[in-house]
Amino acid sequence: MPITLQSTGRGFESQFLRQLPRLEQAMAAHDLDPSNFTISKEPAVTANVPLLGPFFYDYTVLVGDDQFTITEPNDARFLEYFYDRILASDAPEPPAAPRSDGLLARLARWMTQPI
Repeated sequence: MPITLQSTGRGFESQFLRQLPRLEQAMAAHDLDPSNFTISKEPAVTANVPLLGPFFYDYTVLVGDDQFTITEPNDARFLEYFYDRILASDAPEPPAAPRSDGLLARLARWMTQPI
């Protein structure tokens, strides 16, 4: 069953709707049931110009009792963000950068050296 979409305005762009099956496949590959997700699109209140309309949209993702909201300028940017979050569990963690010792650590190490 597909993701549930809700909107109180223009609705979702056709490009977003065409790419939605790819997102649902990625979710299924990560043991997530797309039918448990609802995506709601609302014009962002802080980014509206009366004559021009919204510049940004609030996308709220509901999963069971949990939810989060992301503000993006268009559906494509939201889809990219959400898709990257779905795949984030597959990405290996970047190696920790080598830590350079500060002046005090080098001084303490120098002072502990035998004479």
